[in-house]
Parts: sequence; structure tokens; C-alpha cells
Amino acid sequence: MHLSRLSLTDFRSYADAVLSPGPGLVVLTGENGAGKTNILEAVSLLTPGRGLRGASLSEMARQKGAGGFSVAARLSSPLPFKGGDQGVGASLAEASPTMSTSPTPSPSPDGKGGVEIGTGTLATAPERRQVRINGATASAAALGEWLSVLWLTPAMDRLFTEGASGRRRFFDRLVLALEPSHATHAARYEAAMRARNKLLAEPETADPAWLGALEAGMAEHGARIAEARERALAWLGERLAAQAEGPFARAGLALGGWRPADDAEGALRAELKAGRGRDAAAGRTLAGPHRTDLLVTHLAKGQAAEACSTGEQKALLLAIVLAHADLVADHADRRPILLLDEVTAHLDPSRRAALFDRLESAGGQVWMTGTERALFDSVGAGATWLTVENGAIRES
Repeated sequence: MHLSRLSLTDFRSYADAVLSPGPGLVVLTGENGAGKTNILEAVSLLTPGRGLRGASLSEMARQKGAGGFSVAARLSSPLPFKGGDQGVGASLAEASPTMSTSPTPSPSPDGKGGVEIGTGTLATAPERRQVRINGATASAAALGEWLSVLWLTPAMDRLFTEGASGRRRFFDRLVLALEPSHATHAARYEAAMRARNKLLAEPETADPAWLGALEAGMAEHGARIAEARERALAWLGERLAAQAEGPFARAGLALGGWRPADDAEGALRAELKAGRGRDAAAGRTLAGPHRTDLLVTHLAKGQAAEACSTGEQKALLLAIVLAHADLVADHADRRPILLLDEVTAHLDPSRRAALFDRLESAGGQVWMTGTERALFDSVGAGATWLTVENGAIRES
């Protein structure tokens, strides 16, 4: 599964750009500020969520453009994720019987069975996201059934030393690649929590029945979020533990902070009801899956990731992402597209060579950026090489 065509219109620094990448490694080089990361961000928007920068939609529209933007792509040989007959696929099919579906791909003009996906905004509604799959209107959550995208960016070099929210978002992206319904549960949980917080801020006018209904919704979707995380943690933990020692440190994973009880839904509902006074005083909800943290350990050293060197932290992140890509490929019949922004930073030459070798041998489409082509000297000849300069992209 890969993008065989990517089209940008009035997106960030690009008035109009079309790329036709190959199915393997895609290397974008250019000076700082040339627009390399903008391309990766465009690809990241083809899945649920706000993309690798987490920016607002209005920020993505090109300055002096028409006001809106569009990102469109052809997904080659797509398979919607609906679970399999064994392994992880079967478990997910049983765990998520109400998983949403998106339009079945119709025959493409070239007869190769590709599917057209796209997202963007209109100038009249710069913060309202539009999504289309084969020309049909769809929800952003439906994109996750067709495409999985994972990324590492320079900002994530601080993932282990900053707050829990970044680590939680990172782990939820891994969960989403295994369970597309995770996006729907997360969106509904967040919406119910915002409404509950607003009611608690005005206790004199709060309707107890409505408050209870919101807590029931939070409990229902929060339990599904927590259960999906626990499943992903177990599967990924097994994969990481089985990895041989090598240039990328073996990572141990655990969840900290809030954890679900045996009866996750009932326990969370009771905890929310009992904590109304506390949450009203705090001005926010203090219990639930939004309070969970991802804890990472360097297994060989028995050391928490935040205490490791910058290079070791980068190696741990890469180990997690690569193991997860293998997990998805083995059990969900599709390998995630990887976006590795300035991936060579903090990696010595031996680790760089080992990374490129592993990426090429594993297969799948991987987009990488760097300021100099020399950083990718050990990449094989089959890669797609693109140079980015002044808002223009050319094959090099």
C-alpha cells in the first residue's frame, strides 16, 4: 500500500504541486525552510487527526492563496481495514463489531483498482474539514480504514522529557493503525468531556440528568479507548521483547497514570460521578483515559527513556515505530506509510546505514527529509529522489 500520486493545492508553501513517488523510499532534500516538512504534513492529513504539526486548518492554507486548500492522493492497491481471520485482525473484528466503513473503491480510470482520497477546506469555512473517498463525502475517521501513517519529527526528540500529552498522542497513533475505530471513540469521548466540564463550571444551572448522560458517554467511549490501548500495548510489547539487540535499543513499554479497572466502563462512570465536586474545583476532568501516560524503558540499561541520551532516545523511538510497522504489516495486511522528518539527526553513520537497510528490506513506502543528499548515501538506487526549493519540487 502506497501513495502513487500526491497533489497539493494552496497548501502551506505550495500553490500547486504534483508528486508521483515510487512504492519504496522517498527522499526529499533541500535547505531549511524549503518546504520539505510541508509535504510530509500533507501526507499525514490523509488520516484522522490534525497531522504531524497539530496545526489548525486555517494555518495550512497558503498565504495569499484562495483561502482554502486541498490535499489529494491516489492510494495504490488499497484494502480497507476490516480485520482478518487470525491473529490481531480477528481480535479486532471481535473487539470492534460496530467499526464504521467507508465507500468501497470503484474501478479507477487506469483499471488498477486504486482509490482516490483527499481532504481540505473551503475559503468560506476555513476551519471545517472536508473529506472525500472516491468522490464521496466521508468522515475524517473513515480515512483510517484505508491508510495508516506514522511519523517522527524533530519536535518528538523531546517526547520523553516533556509532558504526558505528547506521549499519549504518539501511542494513540500506533493504536489507530491497528484499530481504526479508535479515532471515533476518542472524538466522542473528548466531545462529551468538554460538555461535562462546561456543565460543571456552572453548577447552579447544570441538569443532573444531562450530566449523567455525558458521563455515561464518556465511560462507554473511554472504556473502548483504554481497552484498545491495552491490546496494542500487549501486542507491541511482545514484538519489541523478541527483537535482537542491535543498533536500535530494545524498548520496554508500559502505561502509567490512569488505568482502567476490570469493569472499565462501569468503574469509570462511577469515578466520574464521585469526582464531580473535585473536577468542578479543578476546572477539568481528573480521571479517564486522557490522564494516561506512556512509559518507555531502555531494556538493556534498565533505564527510563527520559534519562537516556538524545541519540538513545531517538533510537528508542525508531525501534518502537519500526516494530509497530512490522506488527501492522503481519497482522493487518497493510504496512503503514512512515514519515521520518530529519531522521538522520542524532544518528551516527552506522545507525543511519542500519536504518536505511532495515527500511528497504521491510518494504513499504517511507518518506524521509534531510538538508543534504550525502546523509542518504547508503540508500539504495530504487528510492525516489526529490529536491525541494522555493516552493517547487523536482526529481533529482
